[in-house]
Amino acid sequence: MREKIVNIVNKRYFHVCITILIIVVILFVVGMLILRYNVEGEANMPFNLTKIAVISSSEGIDKDPGENKWAFDIYQNNDIYIYIDKNENYKDTEAIKNLVIDNFIIEGQNKNDVNIYKPEFEEENVIFKYSETNKVDRLEYIGELVNDIKTMQVSNQGGIIAFRCSNDNLVEYTSNEDSINHNELLKKANITNESLQFNLKFDLSIILENRKEFKTTIELKLPVDDVVNNGVTSKEFTDMSNFVFKRIKN
Repeated sequence: MREKIVNIVNKRYFHVCITILIIVVILFVVGMLILRYNVEGEANMPFNLTKIAVISSSEGIDKDPGENKWAFDIYQNNDIYIYIDKNENYKDTEAIKNLVIDNFIIEGQNKNDVNIYKPEFEEENVIFKYSETNKVDRLEYIGELVNDIKTMQVSNQGGIIAFRCSNDNLVEYTSNEDSINHNELLKKANITNESLQFNLKFDLSIILENRKEFKTTIELKLPVDDVVNNGVTSKEFTDMSNFVFKRIKN
């Protein structure tokens, strides 16, 4: 029996089979690691996405009223605030170089009228303004010592970034009332929540000073809650487990 085993072990095909088996095991282990990474992403990020806050509202942009007292183009706003915090369990010292939001995908009935706006810089008391110069398809916040949304700066140790996603120019509304409550414009114009709804998808990249880059894809359903009847609605998302960051650059 021992001689048979020795003869089998010494055969060339035995060695070939063992080599193939080792390769298969290695490929299986690598495949499982890749699958796990695609599902779970980075296990220990230097900075974490901790919260997304959305404020949905309506706004009327004044226009020539003609024979009426008032005339507005109605817009439905969704102001999105993204919170990035330092991971206290991360041992090394890192600094944010920039945060990038891009690759916007909009799906919905009004998708052709939905636009992205960066923060307004010129007007001091306005965070967002409807203007062609503020309409963008990519946002980049620069890492600095302090956080300033209007100048698109984020603290290099974590902070808040923001942008507006808007249902633009939904309908013209005219009125001869003595006063107008902008929170009631959607309801007065007979706009429904269903007609406003759309899905927003975009990528968020965290780029560090040492050139490491991490990226995740975020998807939101907008507007939040019953903005038509409530005028202003808000929602905070704190469960970030669905947003998996993957390392793009080492």
